[in-house]
Amino acid sequence: MVVGVTMVNVVPGEERYVYRTLLELGGIREVYHVFGEYDFVVIIEVEGLTALNNSVDNIRDIKGVTTTHTIVGAEL
Repeated sequence: MVVGVTMVNVVPGEERYVYRTLLELGGIREVYHVFGEYDFVVIIEVEGLTALNNSVDNIRDIKGVTTTHTIVGAEL
């Protein structure tokens, strides 16, 4: 299991649309609307790095998403 944390920026005014679309994507465990440098923090939980990459690609394909930054988590 791989956990990724993806920070997402969106076009102003598109937050609701992007939020609803994020919730429909597979592998998305949690979505937080945040204030500051990013608009959303998305927790992704999938089977491997390929699936994580696919999930991030799906996020980038959402209309209104401008940038993403992903951190891959590891178990200690």
